[in-house]
Amino acid sequence: MAALLRGLFLFSLLLPLSSSSIDNSKKTFIVQVNRDASKPSIFPTHRHWYESSLASISPNKPTPSQPDASGSDGPIIHTYETLFHGFSAKLSPFEVQNLQTLPHIAAVIPEQVRHPHTTRSPEFLGLTTSDSAGLLKESDFGSDLVIGVIDTGIWPERQSFNDRDLGPIPSKWKGRCLESKHFPATSCNRKLIGARFFCSGYEATNGKMNETTEYRSPRDSDGHGTHTASIAAGRYVFPASTLGYARGKAAGMAPKARLAAYKVCWNAGCYDSDILAAFDAAVSDGVDVVSLSVGGVVVPYYLDAIAIGAFRAVAAGVFVSASAGNGGPGGLTVTNVAPWVTTVGAGTMDRDFPADVKLGNGRVILGTSVYGGPALVPGRMHPLIYAGTEGGDGYSSSLCLEGSLNPNLVKGKIVVCDRGINSRAAKGEVVKKAGGLGMILANGVFDGEGLVADCHVLPATAVGAAGGDEIRKYIAEAAKSKSPPTATILFKGTRLGVRPAPVVASFSARGPNPESPEIVKPDVIAPGLNILAAWPDKIGPSGIPTDKRTTEFNILSGTSMACPHVSGLAALLKAAHPGWSPAAIKSALMTTAYTLDNRGETMLDESSGNTSTVLDFGAGHVHPQKAMDPGLIYDLNTYDYVDFLCNANYTTKNIQVITGKIADCSGAKRAGHTGNLNYPSLSVVFQQYGKHKMSTHFIRSVTNVGDANSIYKVTIKPPRGISVTVEPEKLAFRRVGQKLSFLVRVQAMALRLSSGSSSMKSGSIVWTDGKHVVTSPLVVTMQQPLQ
Repeated sequence: MAALLRGLFLFSLLLPLSSSSIDNSKKTFIVQVNRDASKPSIFPTHRHWYESSLASISPNKPTPSQPDASGSDGPIIHTYETLFHGFSAKLSPFEVQNLQTLPHIAAVIPEQVRHPHTTRSPEFLGLTTSDSAGLLKESDFGSDLVIGVIDTGIWPERQSFNDRDLGPIPSKWKGRCLESKHFPATSCNRKLIGARFFCSGYEATNGKMNETTEYRSPRDSDGHGTHTASIAAGRYVFPASTLGYARGKAAGMAPKARLAAYKVCWNAGCYDSDILAAFDAAVSDGVDVVSLSVGGVVVPYYLDAIAIGAFRAVAAGVFVSASAGNGGPGGLTVTNVAPWVTTVGAGTMDRDFPADVKLGNGRVILGTSVYGGPALVPGRMHPLIYAGTEGGDGYSSSLCLEGSLNPNLVKGKIVVCDRGINSRAAKGEVVKKAGGLGMILANGVFDGEGLVADCHVLPATAVGAAGGDEIRKYIAEAAKSKSPPTATILFKGTRLGVRPAPVVASFSARGPNPESPEIVKPDVIAPGLNILAAWPDKIGPSGIPTDKRTTEFNILSGTSMACPHVSGLAALLKAAHPGWSPAAIKSALMTTAYTLDNRGETMLDESSGNTSTVLDFGAGHVHPQKAMDPGLIYDLNTYDYVDFLCNANYTTKNIQVITGKIADCSGAKRAGHTGNLNYPSLSVVFQQYGKHKMSTHFIRSVTNVGDANSIYKVTIKPPRGISVTVEPEKLAFRRVGQKLSFLVRVQAMALRLSSGSSSMKSGSIVWTDGKHVVTSPLVVTMQQPLQ
C-alpha cells in the first residue's frame, strides 16, 4: 500500500513567526510528487527531500530546523506515504510558480476548508436483533469490519462504544490509539480500536489552537464526530433518550463493527491537508469503510482533496461514503459528487416531536421541538411579538442576532424570530438573555416547510414558512385591534408511526451534479432528520457555549447523520459478501432502494410538500435487507473510472493527480462517452442547439450475484415523451459471477425552451427474475444553450 499514496505532500513554508502572526500572504497547498521520481540517496527521508525542494525555490531559504506555526519541526505540514505521494506546505504565489517547474512535481493543489454537514433508525430500516436471518445475522453485525470516521473526534467513554462480548481486534488491523492529553491509551478498547488527530493544516492557517476550548487529541469537543460514529456502529444501549424525547434503545447500523476515529475538524473547520492525511492513515491502518460527513464547494476532481483521497481508498478496496451537503432544497447544491464516492442525502423517519403554536385567535400552527425544560404554564396565553417590528434595525432583530433585541420590549413575551445567519439554538439564547419567555422560529421562503427539532434553551418551537407568515399576519392584525396578540407552545413529546415517511428532508442537497451531470447525485438517501445518537460530556445538547445541560444522547439533523447510516450498512454488506468491491456494495444499495413512502406513493419533498424527484433522492431510500441479496450488480474498477475521466476531457496529467498513476486514454474511445461508465443509474443531457431529434445510447454490464440459471426480463418505464429501448430484453445467466451486457437507446424530440433553461424527466430500467428487482433510474435533461 505504500506505493499508493506516496505522492502528495502538503507543506507549510512559514517563517519562524509566533502563532499570533501568521503570514497571510501564504496559503496551504497539497503537492503531489511523481511516483516514478526516486528520492536522492543523500536525503535520509522523503521529508528531508521535500524540505530541500522547498528551500531551493523559496526566496527566504527556510531550513529544515525552522518550526512552522503549528509547532512541528520544519516547513512541511504533512507528508503522505500510503495513498498519496507528496506533502503539504504553506506557499506564496512565487513559490507555487517555481515549485511547478521542478521535474519531480506532478501537481500543486490549493487547500479547501470544509465543514461538517450537520434511536429508531435501525428499526425504520428493518434492522432488528430479533431476526433469525437477515443482514445483521448474516454479517455477524459487522464484527470483523473496521469503519474509519473522519470527523471531529470521539468521546470514548460513551456506552455506545463499549466492547462487551466483542472478540479480539481483527488481526489485519495496523492502526493505533494515539495517547495524548485528555486521551489516555485506555480510551481505546476492542470496539474503538484506533484514534488519531490531524491538526497541522488547521494550525498552519490559524496558529496554535486554543487548548482551553478544544482538545489536542482525538477527543471530541464538538459532538459531531461522536454522533456520527455511534450512528455507523454504536452498540445497543437501553434506555436512551434526549431530554426525555425518543425514549427507547439506541443502536448503530453495524453494532459489532470496530471503529477508528480520525479527528480532522476543529473550531475553524476541516482542512484538506489534514483530511488527506487522515485518508492516508486510515487506509494504511486497514479500515474497510471510510465515513466522511464533511464537505465544501464542488471543484474539478483533480483539485478536490476528498475526491483524490477517496479514489485512492476505493482503489485499495475501501468503501467511501460522504454526505451530500445541507444546501437544499435548491438545485445544483449537492457536494462530494465523484462517481467513486457514495453520496448520501437525507430523509425523514416515521417519528417526530410535535410542538405546536396555539394563537390567541384559536388557530394552531404545527411545529417541532425537543425542548426539555420547564414548559409554559398550561392553559395560559402569553404576549406574542415579532422581533422584526419591535425596534432595532428591523433586519438584525427579525433574525434575533446577538444584541439586537430590546429587553424592555421582549421581556415576558414569546418572540417570533426568522431563521437565518446565526444558529437556530443561538436565537433562543438571544431571546432568553433579553428576558423573553419563549421563541417561535419561523422558516423563510427558501427553507419552505422543512422543520428541524432542536434542544432549545428556553420553550421554543420551529414552524414552516407558511406558518410563520400566518403568525406574523396575526400579530400585525391583532396589534391594530384592542386585543393584543397572544400565543402558547404545546409540547407533545414523541410521536411514532408518522405518515408520510420517508420524506426528502428540506435541507438535503439536490442534483443535478454540478461537475459530472452524467452521474446522478445524490446516489441514495438515508435517515438524516432528528436522529438520536451518542453525545459528549461538557457540551450542551443545543451546542451553544452557555448551555450547561448534559445528556448521553442528542438529536441532530443533517446529511451528516444520513452518511454514517450508509457507512454502517456498507460494513454489514462487506461482512456478508467479503468479495464485493466498493462499487458492488454501492450498486446493491442503489438498485434495491425504494422511492415509495409508507402510503405507497412517491416520496414527498419536505420543503414544498410536492412529489420529490430523482434529483432529490437519487436511486431512492436505502433498503438494507434487499441490498443483501440484490440479484445483479453493476461493478466498476479503477480502469473504468480512468476511461470516464478521459471521456470527460480531463488531461492525462489531471487524471494522474487523481489516480496517482500515468493515465492511458487509448481505451477510453471504446467506452464511448462518460454516460457509459457502468454506473447503477443513467443520465444524459441533450443540448438542443436547434436540433429536432436527439439520441444516445448507454452500455451496461451486470454481474449475477443471485441464483444460477436465472433469467432476467426488462421492464422499461420511459421518461414522459422519451423513447427508450433495451437490447436484449432478456438476460439468461447460467452461473453466479457471470457478466452480461445490454444496450439502452434513448431518443428525444426537442422542446420549446427559453435560452439557458432546461427540462428534466425521469424514468427507470428494471430487471427482474421473479425474485429480485434491480432498478436503475434514468434521467433525461433537455437543455437550451444560452444564445
